[in-house]
Amino acid sequence: MSNLTANGRNTIEEIARRYGLSSGAVEHMARAVSNGGGTMAQFNVPELGGSGQWMAGGMTMVGDMFNSGLQNTVSNLCGELSNAMASTLFFEQPKTTMGGGSWPEWLGQPAASGGQNQARYAYFPQARRLAFDHGNGGALVLLDTGDHQISGFSQQQSGLSDPFGGVSVSSQFGQFALSSFPVVDQNSQGEPTMSAPPAQTGNPDFSPEPTNMPFDTQGQDTASNQAPAQPPQNTDDILGTIARLAQLRDAGALSEEEFATKKSELLARL
Repeated sequence: MSNLTANGRNTIEEIARRYGLSSGAVEHMARAVSNGGGTMAQFNVPELGGSGQWMAGGMTMVGDMFNSGLQNTVSNLCGELSNAMASTLFFEQPKTTMGGGSWPEWLGQPAASGGQNQARYAYFPQARRLAFDHGNGGALVLLDTGDHQISGFSQQQSGLSDPFGGVSVSSQFGQFALSSFPVVDQNSQGEPTMSAPPAQTGNPDFSPEPTNMPFDTQGQDTASNQAPAQPPQNTDDILGTIARLAQLRDAGALSEEEFATKKSELLARL
């Protein structure tokens, strides 16, 4: 039984009509984008040339490697699905998430959720709140997300002083640590007061790779990027991208020549 929401199904059908694809093909792509945290997708759709991969702000690979028209179609389709998921819940989510326990009902339906070790967290766009449960029996922490449209979670290295274990989020404003959002009272249901985005962490034009948190009913991420990430600019981002490209090469998704070409392009930015 499909767990597509009514809004998700309507959006998929509308996109399918515009792209001249079947609804099943677009739903497959939506799940692939969802499972990739909104920033990447691995798919196998006959209507789109079979197996392929998409990376936001990066390369799009299709079965017909030299078919630039098909590459553009896949890139545009994945980008549109990623953007749509930032404001539309495509797949039904359970009321409980990793480790069990429900969220306060007034928060509404989470658009993204995930967990690390005992901790669990979820983003509620209608309430404009992010809930964080450390999983140690302590009080639930609510964060004011203000005007942010959060598209996914990731984890970075952090010091012991970070109460959220290095968890960060992506939004239309960039990449932000949870510790940069203001904490609000658990029963605060009024309008958020934050009018400006908090301090960014890292390069706002590049979102770290999601920590294996797909957008499905397993209590993990359910949103996508508000906009495709831009190519990496600083040294750490470039080296990280090269490492991921090497993994794609080792997996057979990239030829040695393609890897060398992209590597040279990235190194030229240093």
